[in-house]
Amino acid sequence: MRDAIAYLTSLAQALARMGLYADGHPARQRAADASLASLRSLQAQHPQVTFSFLGDVVLFGDAPLRDLQGWDWGRKLAAVGVQRLEFHDAVSTEEYRAFLDSLLPRLARGRALDVGHIEPRTPAGGSEWIRYGAVGLRELSAARDASAGQGGVDGEPMDLSDEAAAVAWLHDEIIEGREVALQEAEIVVHSLAASLHAGQRMLVPLLQLKEFDQYTTTHALNVAVLSMALAERLGLSSREILQYGMAGLLHDLGKIKVPVEILRKPGKLTPEELEAMRQHPADGARLILARDDRLDLCATVAFEHHIMIDGGGYPTRMRRCDCHHASMLVHVCDVYDALRTNRPHRIAWEATDIASYIEGRIGLEFESTVGRAFLAMIGEADVTTARADIIDDLIAQAG
Repeated sequence: MRDAIAYLTSLAQALARMGLYADGHPARQRAADASLASLRSLQAQHPQVTFSFLGDVVLFGDAPLRDLQGWDWGRKLAAVGVQRLEFHDAVSTEEYRAFLDSLLPRLARGRALDVGHIEPRTPAGGSEWIRYGAVGLRELSAARDASAGQGGVDGEPMDLSDEAAAVAWLHDEIIEGREVALQEAEIVVHSLAASLHAGQRMLVPLLQLKEFDQYTTTHALNVAVLSMALAERLGLSSREILQYGMAGLLHDLGKIKVPVEILRKPGKLTPEELEAMRQHPADGARLILARDDRLDLCATVAFEHHIMIDGGGYPTRMRRCDCHHASMLVHVCDVYDALRTNRPHRIAWEATDIASYIEGRIGLEFESTVGRAFLAMIGEADVTTARADIIDDLIAQAG
């Protein structure tokens, strides 16, 4: 393990030093060659070297490098599309220098790995002897299991405290009008994707709302989890599953612009209040595109997630047109989580009543394939209650 840590340290040092000099400068070559020497030392013991960078977790093969928990360069590499890095034997000096040269512009731009641009695992970037790219959901699950304190096994509720804290922070930053890098949201989505495979069957960990003030956080996380589980049920690719998860996480972002007294109102909304509420899909789409125009799918879903397949819902459209498949998928997940949650104007529905409602609205509100797949998924998956200490802490502070 020490050789693996030594190599990653040399990689970070090489990238940092090479970024200081122009292309062709001897100092760049010296930095690259020193890192390659460290790699070859590691390969003397492990001919095929594989690293994974997933949130705070760094894996060497399948083993977590505890000393690199929360390693900043792991996050940087993951953010520019290098979640998995593989070295096979016989890496030449020229190949290694070219590999580092290919990473430098991406790191300099700081291009976040928005889930619309995830690189496929195969073929990966790099060369015959150096491969890099995104990982699959099973690998994400292995990384989550390797990370300490995640829970979700032996009857313990899965701990989504970190994910809830990140989403709450994201909402607060946007409310304050600050520019927000959506990398935090991407990390949350990858972590939630890993949670789906923590059990023998698909696990769907959902947070239970305790105070309505935490609705935006819990609902965002729950819809993201449900959306990814349903996308997997429908046979979508890992890339699409993560895209749909991001769309689910951000679908209600526009509600931060709705006055809190309207969100918390226990009775029927006035026509003016209802109109203000119905602005949140368009507001959410604008907020997302204003921060990162590559998240066009997320913006589309934010705009369309209250539109029914029969043309009802809102925003009202001037003409009939089909919504994106992701919007139809997130819509049924949104409705399910909303109905299972206590709201200011009504108590939560029983699971059987929710299922009956969804079944009865197939072909009107919900697309048939999506609606039936959702009902089958809920019936077969392990739908369980997750925990998030941050929500308990916020309630305690409010009290």
